[in-house]
Amino acid sequence: MSTSPETFRQAATVILLRDAEEGPEIFMVVRHHQIDFASGALVFPGGSLDPDDRRIAERAEWRVDVPGADAAAMTFRVAAIREAFEECGVLLARRAGAGSLLPAGELAAIDKAHRQALCAGTISFAAIIDEERLVLATDLLEPFAHWITPVGMPKRFDTHFFLAVAPEDQAALHDGGEAVDSTWITASQALSEAKAGRYTLVFATERNLYKLAPHGSAGELLAAARSSDIVTVQPEIVKTPTGRQLHIPAAAGYGGDVFEF
Repeated sequence: MSTSPETFRQAATVILLRDAEEGPEIFMVVRHHQIDFASGALVFPGGSLDPDDRRIAERAEWRVDVPGADAAAMTFRVAAIREAFEECGVLLARRAGAGSLLPAGELAAIDKAHRQALCAGTISFAAIIDEERLVLATDLLEPFAHWITPVGMPKRFDTHFFLAVAPEDQAALHDGGEAVDSTWITASQALSEAKAGRYTLVFATERNLYKLAPHGSAGELLAAARSSDIVTVQPEIVKTPTGRQLHIPAAAGYGGDVFEF
């Protein structure tokens, strides 16, 4: 299988978590129907890397060092944090010199001053970090999965998925542009709602929800991710006499290696 960087777009996705009585809830958004990828689908916030993400990753004063993470890995973490801010208004960052994440009041001011401009492309994330004296909390992201779109698809992505606990006093809300709706929902509930036809899920989202569902808390999910090796998944499309199948590595932990679609 070809995984040449020229064949796909690099992307980052953040799975925001919070604990609830029914188990860990996940913040998910519904894509606008005019978006060219996963239109109308229930997805985790995320998107393509921006050239600015690498610039931020290379500035030690703008993010927290993570042992074992090279420049490329840090760039994906930066992108995940930026996408969370753009798509749902959650900002995993601290003021320079501060030990705690931004409180709701300070975040609200940053959101009002910069989020719309960031989404419109009239200000860079680096400029916001510099102006607001922020340090991105790249240490709070836990790598969870790595998926590459199958060969032959019109748009291909190389996507790294991260887990992160949403700050308690930051309210997540969809941007109203790329995302037209949002919800906090358990993985099991999302799968049930999709089965009932109330939501559409792309294959990668559905399988990652399956992998998230058995865990009873956000802490349990993070601990499981830390103790597990990530197996890259690039589904292979196989034609059969009755239709098509997706083949993925069984070792990736998604409940099998062959799926009908």
